[in-house]
Amino acid sequence: MTAPARITEIIPAVAAALGAPFDASPGWTLPPADAYVVALVDGMGEVLLREHADEAPFLNSLEGLPAISELPSTTVTSLTSLGTALPPSSHGMVGYTCRIPGTDRLLNALVWDKDVVPEEWQPLPTAFERLARKHVAVSVVGARDYAISGLTGVSQRGAVYLSADRFGERLAHAVSASRHKPSLTYVYDGDLDWIGHRHGVDSPQWRAQLRLIDSSLEQLRAALPASVRLVITADHGMIDIPTHRKFDVDSSPGLRQGVALIGGEARFRYLYCEPDLADNVARRWREAISEDDATILTFEEAQAAGWFGAADARIRPRFGDVVVASLRDFAVMSSVDNQHEFKLVGVHGSITERETRIPLLVV
Repeated sequence: MTAPARITEIIPAVAAALGAPFDASPGWTLPPADAYVVALVDGMGEVLLREHADEAPFLNSLEGLPAISELPSTTVTSLTSLGTALPPSSHGMVGYTCRIPGTDRLLNALVWDKDVVPEEWQPLPTAFERLARKHVAVSVVGARDYAISGLTGVSQRGAVYLSADRFGERLAHAVSASRHKPSLTYVYDGDLDWIGHRHGVDSPQWRAQLRLIDSSLEQLRAALPASVRLVITADHGMIDIPTHRKFDVDSSPGLRQGVALIGGEARFRYLYCEPDLADNVARRWREAISEDDATILTFEEAQAAGWFGAADARIRPRFGDVVVASLRDFAVMSSVDNQHEFKLVGVHGSITERETRIPLLVV
């Protein structure tokens, strides 16, 4: 395989291995089996995992494929790309926050908005629904708080949701669900990402959590029958941002000229511009921010660079007219719009390998 696997290809590869292939399968294969468990650890990027071999001996002992997330390299986009087997230009979950077309409001895709119906925001069949129609038993094991969330609605429709807040619950649910033949059980763990945001990926807390995850996944593998295959992956990596590298948009008021809304997230900003002002806004931002710290493109330029794929008329307004993709240890924040972001240590979302490379381990 010359190109890395994409997160959108994981469920289609599992479907083929279960004997229930989709119309199009990826250019790589998984071993045939009657049951698969896919465990996703939020924030466990491939680069971070390999840099912390001492904390994760089990995971680093496994064979894997090179793999990458979609852009932006963030949870809501990646989980929906996994669950739908579609890129964000098709499923429409284009970032942590994005403009609700026809309004001056941003949708926070983790908190959601009561006026936005998940099935209308993302009406396409999920990969889980497609598998269920092929008589594959599909289960999702995740936190109780996410059981009826908007994100779950757009990305995991068609699966039986099994609530589990503790590792013991997750393990028991995964083992039980995998007894169905054929079956796919998807297990989500968000604790590493939570700790990375608050303490950073270079912290004792993050290293301790990675050790716990490594041990937990080894226990999960041991608890599953040998006939059940386990795939371990992630949605993105993470980068720690020093305080002095958190660029406050509102320290340069001129940067808001021609900008109606600022969305996305700290490492991957969407600028929603007034009509016909995208080029002027992009030029002004390039003058204010070093090209070593961020790549700043209009949406059309980003699309030409292969960042998003072809977006239809329904999805296009959700993307920013200008995209600010951070490089190195740099992030773009707003003291007016979101003071909370300044408290974050680890962040993600951009185009660097530390953020986009994800593990794809099969055992």
